[in-house]
Amino acid sequence: MSNLAQFDSDFYQSNFTIDNQEHSGDDSNAYGNLYESRKQQAGEQPQPASFLPSEMLMSPGYAGQFFQPASNSDYYSQSPYIDSFDEEPPLLEELGIHFDHIWQKTWTVLNPMKPADGSIMNETDLTGPILFCVALGATLLLAGKVQFGYVYGMSAIGCLVIHALLNLMSSSGVSYGCVASVLGYCLLPMVILSGCAMFFSLQGTFGTVSSLVIIGWCSLSASKIFIAALHMEGQQLLVAYPCALLYGLFALLTIF
Repeated sequence: MSNLAQFDSDFYQSNFTIDNQEHSGDDSNAYGNLYESRKQQAGEQPQPASFLPSEMLMSPGYAGQFFQPASNSDYYSQSPYIDSFDEEPPLLEELGIHFDHIWQKTWTVLNPMKPADGSIMNETDLTGPILFCVALGATLLLAGKVQFGYVYGMSAIGCLVIHALLNLMSSSGVSYGCVASVLGYCLLPMVILSGCAMFFSLQGTFGTVSSLVIIGWCSLSASKIFIAALHMEGQQLLVAYPCALLYGLFALLTIF
């Protein structure tokens, strides 16, 4: 038996004692209590899951709308792009078509005694002249005369001649577009004469007198506008004479 006790003592030798066992038990209890306290704190304050959407994480007292930013009216009112669109002129004005100027020029031609506004007449406005040239050709066509080529050809050549004369007579000079605009607007009385030719013949005394009156009307209106636009006081008769020759050609087309 003594040999067996000695064998057991020699088989396994350790420095572990009962005091160490009690101390290790105290340490495990302390770690256990610390784990339980942390677990209890985690249970009292649960952490939100990372997979939850942001709408579920908001406080219940939030009454706004998600993913819908509020519009800022001050930004749009102060935007330079909005102001630029509001300040843009109408399309007809950008194309150079002013109905009020067309009416003023037409009324100036129809009333030879009315003084002309040089600031408005000194503009390159070809809307009225083209319209009156087409109207003259259309009325001649209704009277049985196809004269569109002569109307356009004499208009272009006459504008060139009057443009050269006015540049020689005036110190400021004038553009070709301004001359074409004035001569085209003053063609309106000739359209009235060609309209009368649709109903009765002008090859007689009445036709001759009517043609002379219309020629004087057109030349007087044109010279009045040129004098006002170019500041050529005292030279109206000198300007009216070549204008009368030009409108005399249109009168010949209308009569014959």
